[in-house]
Amino acid sequence: MSDPDLIFRYFPDLTDQQRNRFEQLGPLYAHWNQQINVISRKDMEHFYERHVLHALAIARVIRFKPGTRILDIGTGGGFPGIPLAILFPECHFHLVDSIGKKIKVVKEVSAALGLTNVQATHGRAEEASGSFHFVVNRAVASMQKLRHWSDGKFASDTFNSLPNGMLSLKGGDLRDEVRDAGVEADFYPIAEYFHEDFFLTKSVVYVPA
Repeated sequence: MSDPDLIFRYFPDLTDQQRNRFEQLGPLYAHWNQQINVISRKDMEHFYERHVLHALAIARVIRFKPGTRILDIGTGGGFPGIPLAILFPECHFHLVDSIGKKIKVVKEVSAALGLTNVQATHGRAEEASGSFHFVVNRAVASMQKLRHWSDGKFASDTFNSLPNGMLSLKGGDLRDEVRDAGVEADFYPIAEYFHEDFFLTKSVVYVPA
């Protein structure tokens, strides 16, 4: 398992509580992954790089202001939602996945960490209720599907540095996918923020609501 010091290098201003929670993430996921496979065994060796730091790339694009509501669709075992919830404790995160056992892991990890700003729901993304300033996701579906699932979910009030919209963690050449979805998108290459080779082909894609 990779080391939480990787997170502390890129995010040196964490509180003691945040550092403690990031330190706990590795052992918690190692424990739950033995019972419910939410992360590939091979990826557990690079857990902090490929899951935690990858999720936190969104925080290099935008620093969510207190009171921001974020929907994580297709969260799987809690990514990017849980690392972002640790980093932004004054924001509310609603994590949704259609696979119940993955949401069980999300709930158990959130409870063990004492995260009071995380709500986890077993269900389809398009059925999630509420209004949100941002929708986040990681390699869960095509941009076209993500756009469809997000329809009608955005709040009308905007107070962050970016207008309300969708922030997707994606890999590879996305030009065709974005064109097929009929959306305007801004690309933020993660390699500009984090220097590990894993991020060379990966981006945060922002699509305004």
